Amino acid sequence: MRAHRNLSVLAILLFCGLAACTQNQNPQELKEQTARATAALKVDAKAVAAGVREGWSRDKPLNVNTATKEQLITLPGVTGVEADRVIAGRPYDDPGQLVTRHILPKSKYDKIADRLVAKK
Repeated sequence: MRAHRNLSVLAILLFCGLAACTQNQNPQELKEQTARATAALKVDAKAVAAGVREGWSRDKPLNVNTATKEQLITLPGVTGVEADRVIAGRPYDDPGQLVTRHILPKSKYDKIADRLVAKK
C-alpha cells in the first residue's frame, strides 16, 4: 500500500513538472514556426528531387541530338546558355563535336563525356 502511495505521489510530481515546462505559445509564433519548417522541408524536397534526376541521368546516357534543355542542365556544370547552344548546334555525329564546334570547353566536356551519346 505504501509503494502504491509513493508511486502516486511520484506520478503527480512528474505531471506537475511537465506542466511547468510547457510554454504557452502565441498562435502567431506557432504559425511562423510552421511556415519556417515548411519552407525548410520544401528546400530539402527540391534537393532530393534534383539528386534523383541526377541519379537517373547517370544510369542512362543522354542523347545530345534529342535531349531537352532541362535534361542538359542536369549534367554537372552545364548552364542554360550552354544547353541552348547544344540544341542550336544539332545534329551531332559524335558527342565530341561539342568541343570541336566550341559549344562546350574541353574541361567541362571531359566531366560529362561518359554520360553523352549522339544517336540520330
